[in-house]
Amino acid sequence: MTVRDIRLFGDPVLKTVSDPIIELDEKARALIQDLIDTTKLPGRAGVAAPQIGVNLRAFSFNVAGTVGYIINPELVELSGEKTLVDEGCLSVPELWHKTPRYEFAKAVGIDLEGNEVVLEGNGLMAQALQHECDHLDGLVYLDRLEDAERKVSMKNLRATDWFMK
Repeated sequence: MTVRDIRLFGDPVLKTVSDPIIELDEKARALIQDLIDTTKLPGRAGVAAPQIGVNLRAFSFNVAGTVGYIINPELVELSGEKTLVDEGCLSVPELWHKTPRYEFAKAVGIDLEGNEVVLEGNGLMAQALQHECDHLDGLVYLDRLEDAERKVSMKNLRATDWFMK
């Protein structure tokens, strides 16, 4: 289908809780294909529908050479130690910050045929699941930062060429 443009921090769609996908129709299939195509570009671990301007609960991921998607995901388990990991976001280009994330995450949703999908993992997969589900809940990783790191991130954000000042 299409590689879609990424919406940047400041766009209201990124701060809006996404609606569930009700109909698994051609519109949903086109959205999933666009998410996959957009995620396959080098250096991308995932893209959530709000990042391409669509207020629906779906995302695609590209972790350790595996590309996939999930519709209407819900995080059902977060476990292990919560550690600070270097994290960035396509919607917040050029910035990386220490973000608290759990070591393990598990999400449950469906595929385009309505079959249950279970995604789980440690490391980058755990981080991607948490990051992309946050997007569906109207959060960006900057919202998860500890106070001192958040102050630094806001200063760095204002110094970028792309941020709407």
